[in-house]
Amino acid sequence: MLAGFQDLTFEFGARVIVEEATWHIHPGERIGLIGYNGTGKSTLLKLLAGEYLPSAGTLEKSRTTSIGYLHQDLLSFDTEESILQVAMGAFERVMQVQKEIDLLTIELEKSEDEKKLTRFTDLLHEMDVLDGYDVEHKTEDVLHGLGFKQSDLSRPYKEFSGGWRMRVLLAKMILMKPDLLMMDEPTNHLDLPSIEWLEKYLIHYQGAVVIVSHDKFFLDRMVNKIVEIYQRKLIIYSGNYSYYEKEKLIRMEMQQRAFDNQQDFIRQQERFIERFKAKASKAAQAQSVQKRLDKIDRVEEASIERPNMRINFSVDKTPGKIICSLKNLTKKFGNIEIVDAADAEIERGDKIALIGANGKGKSTLLRIIADRETFEGERNWGHNVDESFYAQHQLEHLKLDYNVLEELQTAGSKKTDMELRTVLGCFLFSGDDVDKKIKVLSGGEKARVALAKTIISKANFLMLDEPTNHLDMHSVDLLADALDKYEGSIILVSHDRYFISKTANKIWEIVDGKIVEFKGGYTEWCEWKERMEKNAVKEQLNKKEAKPEPVVEKKKEATPPPSQAVQGNNAIDRDKQKEKKRLQRQFDELEAKIAVLKKSKAEAEAALADPAIYSNRNAFVEAESKYNKLQSELSSNEKQSEQLFEALMNLE
Repeated sequence: MLAGFQDLTFEFGARVIVEEATWHIHPGERIGLIGYNGTGKSTLLKLLAGEYLPSAGTLEKSRTTSIGYLHQDLLSFDTEESILQVAMGAFERVMQVQKEIDLLTIELEKSEDEKKLTRFTDLLHEMDVLDGYDVEHKTEDVLHGLGFKQSDLSRPYKEFSGGWRMRVLLAKMILMKPDLLMMDEPTNHLDLPSIEWLEKYLIHYQGAVVIVSHDKFFLDRMVNKIVEIYQRKLIIYSGNYSYYEKEKLIRMEMQQRAFDNQQDFIRQQERFIERFKAKASKAAQAQSVQKRLDKIDRVEEASIERPNMRINFSVDKTPGKIICSLKNLTKKFGNIEIVDAADAEIERGDKIALIGANGKGKSTLLRIIADRETFEGERNWGHNVDESFYAQHQLEHLKLDYNVLEELQTAGSKKTDMELRTVLGCFLFSGDDVDKKIKVLSGGEKARVALAKTIISKANFLMLDEPTNHLDMHSVDLLADALDKYEGSIILVSHDRYFISKTANKIWEIVDGKIVEFKGGYTEWCEWKERMEKNAVKEQLNKKEAKPEPVVEKKKEATPPPSQAVQGNNAIDRDKQKEKKRLQRQFDELEAKIAVLKKSKAEAEAALADPAIYSNRNAFVEAESKYNKLQSELSSNEKQSEQLFEALMNLE
């Protein structure tokens, strides 16, 4: 066991987060920690990290266990160092050794000293043992995998936005390779290629991983265990998120049945007590029943902790067939080209997801469509289009002196205050929260207010930039269902693959300055992409391996004359020995081939375990294809070897 809790209770002020909870984390586990907003997921991670002490029970941790904890509070860190230097901070001992080597080098140039020379030699040996000469290369590979360009690596850390800073700190955490890696919403600031890179890396990660995330796709691919905070208890499910969803329903049905049965029993006992407590002959028995009832361990009703609210869109008017057309669209930032003479069209009923790596211009294109960005070319609205634009970085339009409810009233939706409060509840504003002034809200809370305003407008065309960043799973589900039923048209940018798969019926990708459209949902697009990549890799491999093989003529086996059949046991034994030798030769050749394949497979596995491979998608696809090919060939040869072995045994 690496770390965990035993009968742990933790109270935050007057509020109980968990009560008598037990949870043990073992090496190699991939755990998703889930629960509704406010149930205490981040608090549990802080308990494991040793930042909080339990109110009761024990916090367990092995002396040798190293813990890495990636969380949003780390963003307060600031430095003049380059992002490469910050990430290389993971190799603290290597940095110390290198610093001492540099100092000794200067000193030894001035004057020779036997003691210093011995120390210098020892440090060089330690540097070699720590593989210190390769740490910069490893760091660069991880940073590239998380979306940084080579030119970014020398830039000061303080120049980057919060999202990019979080990537640097994630790179540092990955390079530290702690026994237990804890990550709080790691995908919030990553684009799709970076999320895919992180998934591939974590699959081969040697330590245990605990993830808090609202990204269902990420949890499904990453975890083999779910720990849910529910009604101040920790409930453990052995499986991924999809398994948890099914098991949760079964568990809640069983809990509700147990609750109903217990309530029936309690009512029967209470009727007995009420009936006989006044009778002298039965009073003692009634009192005994009351005592048993007082001691009974009550089953809680299986109620959902959050109300299942609905977001209902309303559209005022129906637009024409064309919502927006883009013709000869060109946009550049200096030498960086976003689109070049691109054409595209958004039709009524389109629900488009704009996807791709950060820096490819997704948000820029969205702003062009929303008329918030200058460009060359034409952008034309269709007939009767009533648009609404949500961008998480355009929150300055909120009136700072208004409270949350007043801000929603300015949207002109004509909804009652009660209806507006219901909508705000979906965005995690409940009770007195609606009376908070906009100026005291955090960035995430302001973003949720802006999103709520977008949703209650009666627009028939929505433009959404990362709408799920500050929502929990329940709210993401609600928004996805609402957008799925929405009668208008949508174009959105999101890194949440579950959300995209639930909402989009078309995919747009910016490729070589053009807008490439795929008519279909996200799952179909991924399958198509994978097929195209595999075909491309296969073609490359075929070109490399297409070498003419020498044709070897097989000698025809001599056919014995039919009239001269060999008689006697001696002849039969000779044939048997000859067949045995032939099979033995084939078996030996096959075993030698299997040994070579096993060695090649081990090398392929080592290549996949190297973080550097994930910074180059083509290299990864080729390595994965090679591994799968070797695995298949090895399996086929081993099966053939078993058959030959059985044949040899039959000849014994």
